[in-house]
Amino acid sequence: MNDGRMSESLAADPGEHLTDGWEPDTPESDTLVRAAVEIHAAWLAATAESKGRPWRRTGSWVGAYLGDHGELTNMVMPLRPTDADGFAELLGEVGELVPPTAPYVLLSAFPTPDLSSHGLVRVGHPPLMARPAAPGPEGLPEGVEVREVGSDDDFALARRIIVEGYPLPDTEPLAVTDRAFIGYADGEPVAVGAAYEVHGMTLVVYVAALPAARGRGVGAAVTWAATLCQPSKPAVLVASDDGRPVYERMGFVAIERWTAWLRPPGQ
Repeated sequence: MNDGRMSESLAADPGEHLTDGWEPDTPESDTLVRAAVEIHAAWLAATAESKGRPWRRTGSWVGAYLGDHGELTNMVMPLRPTDADGFAELLGEVGELVPPTAPYVLLSAFPTPDLSSHGLVRVGHPPLMARPAAPGPEGLPEGVEVREVGSDDDFALARRIIVEGYPLPDTEPLAVTDRAFIGYADGEPVAVGAAYEVHGMTLVVYVAALPAARGRGVGAAVTWAATLCQPSKPAVLVASDDGRPVYERMGFVAIERWTAWLRPPGQ
């Protein structure tokens, strides 16, 4: 084999664009990670629209300003890899959407530079997990019931369980775009799981349980309900390290770790 000729034949023409999978016109289905980023982006936009709140999407990021309180109320996501200068520009634009009095989380599927000079605090590297479309378990543990949220009162109850179960005081979770499920143990509402469906997959969000639910299988039951709300679609979620073993037992597989930064209020 002539290595010189091989190198010459593989070399791109000067100026030729080599697809990296993150161009704006790349299909969401190009890779699983691309699809996961896009379903998060669509969920943020849909949630803001359902609440009548401001949101913005550019070629490099998407973000929603849902409220003034709660560390997970507002979220921003880069849509493509960028360098330190690109992040500086991105954060400047985000500052036009989310006022400095409100916090937000920046969740990035890509490596980030140190953003502490911009007033952000690194809070972790949560794993992105995915599960192919497959059947789940049959039946529920004794004394456990799962009901889908269907009324304003149900949504208010689900929000309360999420806020108390994390706990996340002052957070504004859930919107009418979410399919949410409340888990009951012996008739008492003690757990919540929610899902958003678009781009041919299901995003599982806001899984939370009160102390009374733990060890009863109620948290797993609502997670299964959210994961299988469209049984023919794969599901994705961003887990905590504590929750990862639970999801692995359900057939979720860790794909990669994302990066989470928090901008506290007043920064």
